[in-house]
Amino acid sequence: MSGRHIVITGVSRGLGRAMTAGFAARGHRVRGCARDEARLRDLRQRFGSPHDFAVLDVTDDAAVGRWAARVIRESGPPDLLINNAAVINPNAPLWGVPAAEFDRVVDVNLKGIANTIRHFLPAMIERGSGVVVNFSSGWGRSTSPEVAPYCATKWGVEGLTLALSQELPRGLAAVPLNPGIIHTDMLRSCFGGDAAAYPDPAEWAGRAVPFILGLGPKDNGRPLSVV
Repeated sequence: MSGRHIVITGVSRGLGRAMTAGFAARGHRVRGCARDEARLRDLRQRFGSPHDFAVLDVTDDAAVGRWAARVIRESGPPDLLINNAAVINPNAPLWGVPAAEFDRVVDVNLKGIANTIRHFLPAMIERGSGVVVNFSSGWGRSTSPEVAPYCATKWGVEGLTLALSQELPRGLAAVPLNPGIIHTDMLRSCFGGDAAAYPDPAEWAGRAVPFILGLGPKDNGRPLSVV
């Protein structure tokens, strides 16, 4: 199969699953990860070789390293590394968020991104090309009550990505991407029934996939949004 080699975290549901379908339909090779074995089994049945989906917790740096080494050995460095995996805290004022829940949001949303970059980016730099897309949020550029941990991590994604963009050699790019407001499980946890007023992941992917495929070195360090 021709096309680009695309690595996506958090492919088991929502935006990650929709992007997987969109990229595969356009002839690109997707290597993805998530924690839900049953959902990944379904993806493997739907999208056979050369696509592949691994059970992985992005907060486990050693496991991410083993996965990245296998992916690079079998398929080469990714042309696109898309850090999509994220979680959100149940709505609560900051002082009401348990320490373990706060840690979980930080570990997945920020440390998970750092882990994949640590293990995939050196091979991309050695090749001299590639784009890192770190999913931010509208709540990475604004704030709302009762989602302070999530806001903090998405603001962190913006800063981490912009600093990374200043470190990259010519030919590569790092982009913080706000996907917009989409009707996902995560949005329902915040908005309840009002989440249904927004586009579903498949509709969103119809716009997002070609937009992401159009990113390149010219976009390095540009905070962008899917519109």
